[in-house]
Amino acid sequence: MNNFELFGNIVQAQNFLKTAKFKNFLFSFVISYTETCQIPGITFAGEDKDLIQFTPPADAEYLHYGSCKSINEIPMTPDGKPTPGLLTKSALESASIPHLTINAGSKIAPQLPFIETNLSFGKNISVENAMTDSQVSCAVDYGRIVGRNMASLTDCLVIGESIPGGTTTALAVLRALGFDAKVSSSMPDNPTELKNQIVNSALKRIDSEHPYSILAKVGDPMIPFVAGMLSSASNVSNVMLAGGTQMAAVLAFASKIGFNVENTLIGTTSYITDDRNSNFINLVEQISEIPIISVDPGLKNSKFSGLKAYSQGFAKEGVGAGGSIISSMVKTGNDSTKFLDVAEKEYERLFSSS
Repeated sequence: MNNFELFGNIVQAQNFLKTAKFKNFLFSFVISYTETCQIPGITFAGEDKDLIQFTPPADAEYLHYGSCKSINEIPMTPDGKPTPGLLTKSALESASIPHLTINAGSKIAPQLPFIETNLSFGKNISVENAMTDSQVSCAVDYGRIVGRNMASLTDCLVIGESIPGGTTTALAVLRALGFDAKVSSSMPDNPTELKNQIVNSALKRIDSEHPYSILAKVGDPMIPFVAGMLSSASNVSNVMLAGGTQMAAVLAFASKIGFNVENTLIGTTSYITDDRNSNFINLVEQISEIPIISVDPGLKNSKFSGLKAYSQGFAKEGVGAGGSIISSMVKTGNDSTKFLDVAEKEYERLFSSS
């Protein structure tokens, strides 16, 4: 399909797309938290320090209800650009793809039915270790349990996430594991200098090459949990990691604990693969020979500035948007023009009722 660009293992990507329209998809939404997001200037995911912690549960509630219960409005940037969850919700509903929420360290639980792991949220890596080694081990084990069970229900398990500040912890993990990483941001002006300061400070605490120890020092709970999901689920079904930078970190850690390469791919937006501030495609290729499917959602053609902003560098990805759109398009046969129409109707619904 013209809306897709393929990278990495292109043959495997083509084979997936050929058979994907016959597959059943299940979207799993993993919400988590790192106190690293409280550092001023590090993320746009929330209007202020106190509201940021509500972003993951609010995203989950919006996907289920079309509105939020934890906060009054859907998560958005300070100037009103909506959560990428709008893209995810539009994609999932247009293709009737079911979804489940998993709490893997969110500071606040969502007000809806979800899978609870009782994992603790991550600490601020600029000043202390994110987790203990045993918490990382527990996250991996729990992820394996959840991943195996969810994969048994579907032909393709799509995994998305919401963790404010997650690109910074992802950068730390990637560099600590030995990968040359430049990561994306939810902001057009990527605060690379600030991120590098935080990461460099965190990396000084690393005193072991063991991947669990590295995650404990500089990571967040989402990374080992989703890596655990991938580790087990990829032996049962196809797994699409839906996202950008954070999913590259998941893949990097998963490469240390093992997963089935032949059943794994990354699905993301063109706003990630076209981002000149990051080296996403090269980074994934450094880690593993898996396919990357990139989709252009066509938002540059939107009549709404809040949606067009995504094509101008805001948010770019999140809440599994890219993978959800890809899954929706291959299942329904829709293209970016039809997807844009669905997304604009959802945008109108949200802001006409606000």
